[in-house]
Amino acid sequence: MRAPADAGRAPFRRRAGLPLTAGLVAVALVTGYFLLPLQELGPHRPVLSWTLFVLALAVVAAGILRQIQEVVTDKPGTRPGLGIPVLMVLSVLVFASCYYALSHQPGELTGLRTRIDALYFTLVTLATVGYGDITPHGQAARVVTILQIVYTFVFLTAAATTLSRRAHRFMNARSSYHHRDQ
Repeated sequence: MRAPADAGRAPFRRRAGLPLTAGLVAVALVTGYFLLPLQELGPHRPVLSWTLFVLALAVVAAGILRQIQEVVTDKPGTRPGLGIPVLMVLSVLVFASCYYALSHQPGELTGLRTRIDALYFTLVTLATVGYGDITPHGQAARVVTILQIVYTFVFLTAAATTLSRRAHRFMNARSSYHHRDQ
């Protein structure tokens, strides 16, 4: 009995839904960011706030490193197209949450009042644009900003590079697969 002509294409079709799935997860995470009771964090609960921030960053960093390792070792069944973008969005939201909590402490962040401001400042810092409308003046805000810059250089750059290389290998494999069929 002969296998269907497109039987070998199933993995390519399954992967086609990854961007949609990653997008939906990202939307859910951003929605969660706006719904979380972040006002409970900040200067009136410094130990809880800093503990959650450090723990969240460590968990996201470990997830990114795991995804990178799975891609580098070519572990079968890995889905970096889902995991890496979601972890990148999560890291942005962790920093935005921290900035929002810090904004409630007088003198830390000038111009940051809302969650949108915090998300905006995080992305402006990530993109190294620096418009200057929101500025870290306090020592804690400056430490978090420095940490975000270093975190971006180390983890997010490595994650984006890994994902890009994996996508490039995938497209080359797909291209050679289609050329064999013809």
